[in-house]
Amino acid sequence: MMKHTYQITGMSCNGCKSHVEEALLQIPQVKSVSVDLKAGKANVEMSEDISLDKLQETLANAQYDIFPEDHEVEDLQLAPLPIIDVKGVYYCPMHCEGNKTYTKPGHCPVCGMDLVPEASRQEEGASEEQKAYDALVKKFKVALAFTLPIFCIAMSDMIPNNPMFEWMPLEYWNWVQLMLSIPVVFYATWMFFIRAYSSVISGMYNMFTLIGIGAGVAWLFSVFGLLLPDVFPDQFRTESGTIHMYFESTVVILTLVLLGQLLEARAHSKTSSAVRELLKLAPSQAIKVEGSQEIVISIEQIKVGDILRVKPGEKVPVDGTISNGQSVIDESMVTGEPTPVDKQMGDKVVAGTINGNQSFLMEATKVGADTLLSQIIDMVKQASRSRAPIQKMADKISGYFVPAVVGISALTFIVWLIFGPEPSMVYALVNAIAVLIIACPCALGLATPMSVMVGVGKGAEWGVLIKEAASLEKMSEIDAIIIDKTGTVTAGKPSVEKVMAFDLDEDKLISLMASANQQSEHPLAAAMVKYGKSKNVEWLPLEDFESITGKGVVAKIDGIEIVMGNDKLMNDFKIDRSESIETQIKEQQELGKTVPYLAVSGQIVGAVVISDPIKATSKQAIRELKESGIEVIMMTGDNQLTARTVARELDLDEVIADCLPADKMNRVAKLKEEGRSVAMAGDGINDAPALALAEVGIAMGTGTDVAIESAAITLVKGDLQDIIKALKLSKAVMKNIKQNLFFALVYNGLGVPLAAGVLFPFFGILLSPMIAALAMSFSSVSVISNALRLKRLKID
Repeated sequence: MMKHTYQITGMSCNGCKSHVEEALLQIPQVKSVSVDLKAGKANVEMSEDISLDKLQETLANAQYDIFPEDHEVEDLQLAPLPIIDVKGVYYCPMHCEGNKTYTKPGHCPVCGMDLVPEASRQEEGASEEQKAYDALVKKFKVALAFTLPIFCIAMSDMIPNNPMFEWMPLEYWNWVQLMLSIPVVFYATWMFFIRAYSSVISGMYNMFTLIGIGAGVAWLFSVFGLLLPDVFPDQFRTESGTIHMYFESTVVILTLVLLGQLLEARAHSKTSSAVRELLKLAPSQAIKVEGSQEIVISIEQIKVGDILRVKPGEKVPVDGTISNGQSVIDESMVTGEPTPVDKQMGDKVVAGTINGNQSFLMEATKVGADTLLSQIIDMVKQASRSRAPIQKMADKISGYFVPAVVGISALTFIVWLIFGPEPSMVYALVNAIAVLIIACPCALGLATPMSVMVGVGKGAEWGVLIKEAASLEKMSEIDAIIIDKTGTVTAGKPSVEKVMAFDLDEDKLISLMASANQQSEHPLAAAMVKYGKSKNVEWLPLEDFESITGKGVVAKIDGIEIVMGNDKLMNDFKIDRSESIETQIKEQQELGKTVPYLAVSGQIVGAVVISDPIKATSKQAIRELKESGIEVIMMTGDNQLTARTVARELDLDEVIADCLPADKMNRVAKLKEEGRSVAMAGDGINDAPALALAEVGIAMGTGTDVAIESAAITLVKGDLQDIIKALKLSKAVMKNIKQNLFFALVYNGLGVPLAAGVLFPFFGILLSPMIAALAMSFSSVSVISNALRLKRLKID
């Protein structure tokens, strides 16, 4: 055994690395290959010396060059293509060459799929994704407009005493079908034939290979039969003497596939939608303070060290530190928690978060791509790119099925040409074509989309919205799920759990509590006001109302001073708390509750226990998930005490608190590295990166638009119990797809040898294209009927 090191040029990504390794391993003498992409070198272990010419010949088809290790190579490209302008970056949605990008739109050189653009920061005019989608819509309309008449003409032959033949004979109607099929084949769906050609050249067979060969041969057979009908044997003629045409089969198959591409393009645009939703969080302008002047500048002009003013209700423009003033800031986009955070001088603030009702000055510490919001945006884009599309089962079958069918067709031609009766050439050609026609993947092409279509409709009935077919397959395979707390396990809104009256009637306590907070904009105050309304309390007029940031509220009711807030506020007003009261409050705080005090005339009279309640169905849903063998992990931006309390109540496998968006995403990545199949359920902007990276992202319909756009599945009611529905639905759909593939392939498996003429030597029977078309139709009916059974699927 010997080892040699070579230089490889032309590599630009991990996909190139894989191609080089696979190509070299095809040489019998090569035992192992290790490619270093960064260094541009390949370590090759071989059983005997292989000439450099042999190695170069092997790599030439893959468009790579190989040289000895010490060879000097000019303009050696070892790194991925640089990304200069996001608007000009395209990639293959199938990730055939890893994360390789292209500077111009077009087709993937490996699989032929349309290259799709990365999400752009520009929102002016229609996006490139929208333009691509609009182009597909236009092509689909053209295809549908010409396919429907062809379908009607072909089906009219089943009508007794066909009235269309009174207008003109079948031969002329066949010419009409030819003319109507041309726009479908050569305009609306021509890209499928390009993709089929690319797949054959690259050796990466897929559904487009089958579509291109099957539909192409059917169309060419029909044209040939229309132009030269006399060369065909009688077995291939209709009662009227014409050759049976397949224009209808061709255009129907192509139009259905085009519809699938249309839906796929719509799904791809969702990734960019999620990024655009995130971009909306960042303001476009900021107020810069220069001495005594305040100047409005664009976000791009902000530099580290600039002093900026943030007014009430405005968004924080960049990451920074409060240099003067104080306020309450809604940071739910980062933490996922609904309660605004009190900010004082020296505290950090984050771009995109929303200021409360106080103005403050801040010093910019991070700008541009360094801000947390920009990092979240990059994480969503990165995660969406890294999520490799599922290789559909039909494509996997095609990898074996296509070469087998083509081989059988070629063998049929040779056998009939040598041993067949005269005219042997015609028999050879017709039977070889018949093999390809009966193998036309009409049912195979319907097997997956029909089940998915019915399954998605059933999911919608259950309140489970499924964005893409891939998520159904992945959902059936998950063995771990990460769930957010606030808004996912819990209701996501602070609410009053109970009041604690010490030296006051409870109804009076609720009346004072609600009245004192009615002028405050704080979410905790809103919860107390809502609670008061539910109890139909008496609303008391306020005097001298004051909201004290980070502490609570102070007011007078009928001349009596009312103070309501936290420990700090009580200390400011020198209000004592007895040991008994302190013990009761601490018990609630240890359970993760927020407990503001209420003091009247300097004396504590009560307190209010505020919590974010766990949804009624969360516990049952988590129990069922665990019974299904799925590990449940809760990750939250909330504090350890509250998180552990919730985890104990729900009997969770694992809980991680004080999480940032990157923590959730990193946990998903780590589980995937361990070989786990991970789902992520969340509702906030902070969940978006993890939702995008997980095999299946599950968003609460009650959550943010960004979370919903980043996820593959949305639960309309925001109920974890619906995850169980999604799980059962995915397993049922995958089972149904496998049944459909069986129905589709069993007809091809039986029909191909019949079309090849195996019965002719014994019974003189040939499978005419008409019977082949009937068999194809019957297999399609079987697939559709089986898929429709999903409509009767029950939850239990």
